[in-house]
Amino acid sequence: MRLTALLAALLCGLFLAACGSDDESTSTSGSSAPAKQEGGAESGAFPVTIEHKYGSTTIEKQPERVVVVGLREQDALLALGVVPVATTEWFGKHPGAIFPWATDELGSAKPPTVLTNTDGTQIEKVAAQRPDLIIGVYSGLTQKEYDALSNLAPVVAQPKDKVDYGSTWQEEQLTVGKAVGQPEKAQQLVDEAEKLIADNAAEHPEFKGKSAANVSDYQGIFVYGPQDVRTYMLEALGFTYPQELRDAFADEFGGQLSDEKVDAIDVDTLVWFADGDRGVDGLKNDPVYSKLRVRKQERDVFILEKDRVYEAISFPSVLSMPTLMKELVPRLAAAVDGDPSTSTDQAAG
Repeated sequence: MRLTALLAALLCGLFLAACGSDDESTSTSGSSAPAKQEGGAESGAFPVTIEHKYGSTTIEKQPERVVVVGLREQDALLALGVVPVATTEWFGKHPGAIFPWATDELGSAKPPTVLTNTDGTQIEKVAAQRPDLIIGVYSGLTQKEYDALSNLAPVVAQPKDKVDYGSTWQEEQLTVGKAVGQPEKAQQLVDEAEKLIADNAAEHPEFKGKSAANVSDYQGIFVYGPQDVRTYMLEALGFTYPQELRDAFADEFGGQLSDEKVDAIDVDTLVWFADGDRGVDGLKNDPVYSKLRVRKQERDVFILEKDRVYEAISFPSVLSMPTLMKELVPRLAAAVDGDPSTSTDQAAG
């Protein structure tokens, strides 16, 4: 299975069917309005050259029709007042692939055309949007796809020093900011979001140095690696990612963990995406997992697709960060204390 399809399966309630569809209601011709700019480009912003996995791309002037082939850069654009003409749906099935926390920034603008990526980038449908900039920072673009897209417009691909889908929300915001001519505004947005995280970490000194990881009930136990956004978020709040897992998944966004190595997730706090076949009760009573300290002391947090925090933890951005901090941090605090009477479910209410 293509990496993008696997990633979508893991994070869309663990089933590809829960992800975006390629239907006429969302994937249309290139009739969307041009990207909206509020305030225009900053002085001296163009031309700009951005390095990435496949070399470098020079953008000569402020783009007007931006297509997102990455999975979450629409937030970075909207935060800068730019409405993309097309987005690539990952999960959620929201109009235009715009999540609730970003609807204010969309305002009265027409929602973007929605593309899919379960079978690779839809080159022809990207072309139909008549783009003058294509953004794929949080992506798994192949060389072939990059070359094909480059025949249409300048393309900003994933970072060269990271695994595919390994970019941070900060990198996405700053890279998009450069690409649309607003690097200073992008830096300001990142600074504000990082302060919000730092403030939450400061309010919870008990997080510092405690081990934590994020896993999914997908074909057993899928562990999100050290270059995955969920790991970045836990570390930003003060947690430490276990070295054994870091060594095992150093060059991947994650991988399967066998029952023989399940001790590696016996951490101080474990965050589960628990929409798999076993369900929450099945996980809690699993004959192997139930023997771990993290389960006996109820240091685990079970997140379902219907949970408010589910979308925010998978889609971190300067726009989703307030939701993520509000919904996730109390549940982590309830888990890390090791007191079974402190419910991680009640903490999310």
